[in-house]
Amino acid sequence: MSCTIRNAKRGDEVILIDLIKGLAEYEKDLASVENTSEKLATDLFDSKICEAILAEQDGQVLGFAIYYTSYSTWKGPCMYLEDLYVVPESRGTGAGGKLFDRVVEIAKERNYARMDWQILDWNTPAIDFYKKRGARIDEDWLNGRLFFR
Repeated sequence: MSCTIRNAKRGDEVILIDLIKGLAEYEKDLASVENTSEKLATDLFDSKICEAILAEQDGQVLGFAIYYTSYSTWKGPCMYLEDLYVVPESRGTGAGGKLFDRVVEIAKERNYARMDWQILDWNTPAIDFYKKRGARIDEDWLNGRLFFR
Protein backbone atom coordinates (compact mmCIF):
# COMPACT_ATOMS: atom_id res chain seq x y z
CA MET A 1 0.00 0.00 0.00
CA SER A 2 1.27 3.43 -0.82
CA CYS A 3 -0.36 5.70 1.71
CA THR A 4 1.23 8.97 2.68
CA ILE A 5 1.67 10.42 6.14
CA ARG A 6 1.05 14.12 6.64
CA ASN A 7 0.68 16.59 9.47
CA ALA A 8 -2.86 17.49 10.43
CA LYS A 9 -4.04 20.86 9.20
CA ARG A 10 -6.93 23.07 10.18
CA GLY A 11 -10.08 21.46 8.85
CA ASP A 12 -8.89 17.93 9.68
CA GLU A 13 -10.44 18.19 13.14
CA VAL A 14 -13.81 17.03 11.77
CA ILE A 15 -12.46 13.76 10.35
CA LEU A 16 -10.23 13.35 13.41
CA ILE A 17 -13.24 13.48 15.75
CA ASP A 18 -14.99 10.86 13.60
CA LEU A 19 -11.89 8.66 13.80
CA ILE A 20 -11.60 9.23 17.55
CA LYS A 21 -15.20 8.06 17.89
CA GLY A 22 -14.32 5.01 15.78
CA LEU A 23 -11.48 4.24 18.18
CA ALA A 24 -13.76 4.73 21.19
CA GLU A 25 -16.32 2.41 19.66
CA TYR A 26 -13.62 -0.23 19.08
CA GLU A 27 -12.58 0.16 22.73
CA LYS A 28 -16.24 -0.20 23.78
CA ASP A 29 -16.39 3.27 25.35
CA LEU A 30 -18.02 5.60 22.82
CA ALA A 31 -20.18 7.23 25.52
CA SER A 32 -17.05 8.65 27.17
CA VAL A 33 -16.05 10.82 24.20
CA GLU A 34 -16.66 14.44 25.22
CA ASN A 35 -14.24 16.17 22.86
CA THR A 36 -15.56 18.20 19.93
CA SER A 37 -14.01 19.17 16.64
CA GLU A 38 -13.90 22.81 17.79
CA LYS A 39 -12.03 21.94 21.00
CA LEU A 40 -9.68 19.62 19.14
CA ALA A 41 -8.89 22.37 16.62
CA THR A 42 -8.05 24.73 19.47
CA ASP A 43 -5.84 22.14 21.16
CA LEU A 44 -4.03 21.17 17.94
CA PHE A 45 -3.64 24.49 16.16
CA ASP A 46 -4.00 27.31 18.70
CA SER A 47 -2.82 25.99 22.08
CA LYS A 48 -0.61 23.36 20.39
CA ILE A 49 -0.84 21.05 23.39
CA CYS A 50 -0.84 18.04 21.08
CA GLU A 51 -0.02 17.20 17.47
CA ALA A 52 -1.57 14.86 14.92
CA ILE A 53 -0.55 13.09 11.76
CA LEU A 54 -2.80 11.32 9.29
CA ALA A 55 -2.37 8.38 6.92
CA GLU A 56 -3.99 9.12 3.60
CA GLN A 57 -4.46 7.36 0.27
CA ASP A 58 -6.18 8.87 -2.76
CA GLY A 59 -7.68 11.63 -0.62
CA GLN A 60 -9.12 9.17 1.92
CA VAL A 61 -7.93 9.33 5.53
CA LEU A 62 -7.07 5.81 6.70
CA GLY A 63 -5.96 6.59 10.24
CA PHE A 64 -4.28 9.00 12.62
CA ALA A 65 -1.86 9.34 15.50
CA ILE A 66 -2.09 12.02 18.19
CA TYR A 67 0.96 12.64 20.37
CA TYR A 68 2.56 15.22 22.67
CA THR A 69 5.66 15.90 24.71
CA SER A 70 5.76 14.36 28.16
CA TYR A 71 8.53 14.64 30.70
CA SER A 72 10.56 12.12 32.67
CA THR A 73 12.34 13.47 35.73
CA TRP A 74 14.98 10.79 35.13
CA LYS A 75 15.37 11.13 31.34
CA GLY A 76 14.03 14.54 30.29
CA PRO A 77 11.63 15.13 27.36
CA CYS A 78 9.77 12.10 26.03
CA MET A 79 7.08 11.42 23.43
CA TYR A 80 3.65 10.26 24.53
CA LEU A 81 1.56 8.55 21.86
CA GLU A 82 -2.00 9.23 22.98
CA ASP A 83 -3.78 7.36 20.20
CA LEU A 84 -3.00 5.49 17.01
CA TYR A 85 -5.99 4.29 15.01
CA VAL A 86 -6.57 2.88 11.55
CA VAL A 87 -10.07 2.36 10.15
CA PRO A 88 -11.05 -1.34 10.12
CA GLU A 89 -11.01 -1.70 6.33
CA SER A 90 -7.41 -0.42 6.17
CA ARG A 91 -5.93 -2.55 8.92
CA GLY A 92 -3.14 -4.83 7.76
CA THR A 93 -2.21 -2.51 4.89
CA GLY A 94 0.81 -0.92 6.57
CA ALA A 95 -0.87 2.39 7.38
CA GLY A 96 -0.58 1.83 11.13
CA GLY A 97 3.09 0.95 10.82
CA LYS A 98 3.76 4.10 8.82
CA LEU A 99 1.98 6.23 11.42
CA PHE A 100 3.88 4.60 14.27
CA ASP A 101 7.21 4.86 12.46
CA ARG A 102 6.64 8.56 11.79
CA VAL A 103 5.93 9.31 15.46
CA VAL A 104 9.11 7.40 16.38
CA GLU A 105 11.04 9.48 13.80
CA ILE A 106 9.67 12.72 15.27
CA ALA A 107 10.68 11.63 18.78
CA LYS A 108 14.19 10.82 17.57
CA GLU A 109 14.46 14.09 15.61
CA ARG A 110 13.62 15.95 18.81
CA ASN A 111 16.20 13.90 20.71
CA TYR A 112 13.59 12.56 23.15
CA ALA A 113 14.66 9.83 25.56
CA ARG A 114 11.78 7.43 24.94
CA MET A 115 8.21 7.02 23.74
CA ASP A 116 5.34 5.81 25.92
CA TRP A 117 1.75 4.75 25.26
CA GLN A 118 -0.97 2.57 26.74
CA ILE A 119 -2.67 -0.54 25.40
CA LEU A 120 -5.81 -2.15 26.74
CA ASP A 121 -4.93 -5.59 28.07
CA TRP A 122 -7.52 -7.32 25.84
CA ASN A 123 -6.29 -5.65 22.64
CA THR A 124 -4.01 -8.45 21.45
CA PRO A 125 -3.78 -7.15 17.85
CA ALA A 126 -2.33 -3.87 19.20
CA ILE A 127 -0.05 -5.67 21.64
CA ASP A 128 1.27 -7.85 18.82
CA PHE A 129 1.66 -4.80 16.54
CA TYR A 130 3.86 -3.00 19.09
CA LYS A 131 5.86 -6.08 20.09
CA LYS A 132 6.63 -6.71 16.41
CA ARG A 133 8.21 -3.26 16.39
CA GLY A 134 10.45 -4.03 19.34
CA ALA A 135 8.34 -2.45 22.08
CA ARG A 136 8.58 -3.67 25.63
CA ILE A 137 5.13 -4.09 27.14
CA ASP A 138 5.50 -3.26 30.81
CA GLU A 139 3.35 -5.31 33.14
CA ASP A 140 4.92 -3.93 36.32
CA TRP A 141 3.41 -0.44 36.33
CA LEU A 142 -0.23 0.30 37.01
CA ASN A 143 -2.01 3.33 35.59
CA GLY A 144 -3.33 6.01 37.91
CA ARG A 145 -5.97 8.50 36.86
CA LEU A 146 -8.12 11.25 38.38
CA PHE A 147 -11.19 12.61 36.60
CA PHE A 148 -12.19 16.27 36.93
CA ARG A 149 -15.41 16.21 34.95
